[in-house]
Amino acid sequence: MKLRSVVSALALGLASCLSASQALAQERFTLRLAETWGPNFPIFGDTTKNMARMAEEMSDGRLRIRIDSSNKHKAPFGVFDMVKAGQYDLGHSASYYWKGKVPNTLFFTSMPFGMTALEQYAWFYYGDGMELMQEVYEPHNMLSFPGGNTGIQMGGWFRDEINSLEDLQGLKMRIPGFAGEVFAEVGVNPTNIAPGELYTALERGTIDATEWVGPALDLRLGFQQIADYYYTGWHEPATELQFLVNQDTWEKLPDDLREILRIAMRTAAYDMLVQSMHENARAWASIKQEHPNIEVRTFPDDVIQAMFDANRKLLAEAAERDDLAQRIVESQEAYLDNARAYTEISDRAYLNTMAELE
Repeated sequence: MKLRSVVSALALGLASCLSASQALAQERFTLRLAETWGPNFPIFGDTTKNMARMAEEMSDGRLRIRIDSSNKHKAPFGVFDMVKAGQYDLGHSASYYWKGKVPNTLFFTSMPFGMTALEQYAWFYYGDGMELMQEVYEPHNMLSFPGGNTGIQMGGWFRDEINSLEDLQGLKMRIPGFAGEVFAEVGVNPTNIAPGELYTALERGTIDATEWVGPALDLRLGFQQIADYYYTGWHEPATELQFLVNQDTWEKLPDDLREILRIAMRTAAYDMLVQSMHENARAWASIKQEHPNIEVRTFPDDVIQAMFDANRKLLAEAAERDDLAQRIVESQEAYLDNARAYTEISDRAYLNTMAELE
């Protein structure tokens, strides 16, 4: 009788475990995502929608994501705080927007004179980028994942041509992240303004210049109607957005839904890079025909050199700030040195060859 009781108890226990496991497998989750962008914002907003669609399809409807754009939550630069506090389960934004709160976050968007998109993705996934990024976000009850790359961004729209360092003195420019600090070193007054307010700020003279992304998104915002000089990039060679995930939310998800969410975020991030290339190429082809007033410029050599020197100085200061900043800076510099050597004999060599044929 005693043996039968034990067997019965084990059978009941096993049945209970299987039932609980099946119930967990069938449980449905609806997560809320706050994004910095406005409703139906092209490319950036497409990325969050693609991620949510893939997560729902791969989970057979068990994982649904509701997206609130900035017009709904009213805090485009408040995404970090809202996800940290658990007001939202997920966020989509850019890490350098939080440099005032957590300075080390800015390293994970893009650094002046830094890695290209391909080099940077390699650092994230095959170097130690993901581990360092998580070390920065973990104390704030969050995980962070690459959330889509724009590729190299243009250097900005200027009302007046920049011919020397003197032309930058006192100039008011919207430019976020580490690049804003670099520009400040050479005399610019940098500021950060939400995307939806950029056109009005430039039109009214609140700022003298602005950078945003690249032709596809810049032309949509109408900067070409106000500023004639469009400069090539140096400051954001691989601008990576971020998906933020509340740690408590992550831990509540079953293992399979975590993996589905991870795959959906990674796939949507890659698709954003491809879409950015496609849309920018199309927009660039239209510039000369549709906007003959635009003068494409590259910053003069003395300006570029001054910004490069300022960047190195600021990086050294950041590395002195704390041990984690130093490890991030050293990791990025070491990876760039290694990866760029191959980029030089592959991509650059190919482009140089093609340029000679043209």
